[in-house]
Amino acid sequence: MNQILITKKLYITPELKRKKKIYKFEFVISIFVLVALISAYIYAEYDRNKSEQVSQEILEELNFPEKKDTTVADKGVLVVVLNDELQDADESEIENTPQDRPIVVNMEKQSTKNGYSYTVGATISIPKLDIKYPILDGVTDSAEETEELLKISLVKFWGPEPNEVGNYCIVGHNYRNTKFFSKISTLETGDIIDITDLSGKTIQYKVYNQYVVDPTDVSCTSQLTNGKREITLITCTTDSKHRTIIKAREAN
Repeated sequence: MNQILITKKLYITPELKRKKKIYKFEFVISIFVLVALISAYIYAEYDRNKSEQVSQEILEELNFPEKKDTTVADKGVLVVVLNDELQDADESEIENTPQDRPIVVNMEKQSTKNGYSYTVGATISIPKLDIKYPILDGVTDSAEETEELLKISLVKFWGPEPNEVGNYCIVGHNYRNTKFFSKISTLETGDIIDITDLSGKTIQYKVYNQYVVDPTDVSCTSQLTNGKREITLITCTTDSKHRTIIKAREAN
């Protein structure tokens, strides 16, 4: 019996005790890291949902006019007249604007929480993905500004004004869920994308190509469209190492 007790006592060596302490410490650290990761994920989802809410609030503020030539600026809206002689026109002059002088209603400058200014240039709707977002225009070409705006909604990257001849390029985050441009890689040839400019005019664009490029490849932003209206959607791939490109042109 004494031999058995001695054997057990000798088996639990100081080295084994030290290893047990290390294992316990590593286990506690693992639990802490797991909790931290879960908390970070929950916060990230909360932040993304908050961004989604901001973009939807912007959509609600947009009031598209029924007629281009009779639109009057509402509170918080800037009227931009496509005729220099009418830039300072008052409300009565706007009401008498001829139909060949279209008026474009645009949101006045807004600011992010970090002070970056932007305006809303258009809205995009993709029926297949059941998404609709405003497209923001940054006031400068700052990369920091663009990144800040991308937290709010989709952003114009390059090209003409919405629904004009050329290649209107739009960037958006891939959050690996259903928000923003996370699911555009599932679009196929023939799928429809609607762009509505702030005069209320909607043009349908039909997807004709989809591919992946390196982050430094900006050939997709080329304005050589043979006199046609085109749009390009840009987002990161799921692994964030490349860019997913969706090309679409005005549906006939």
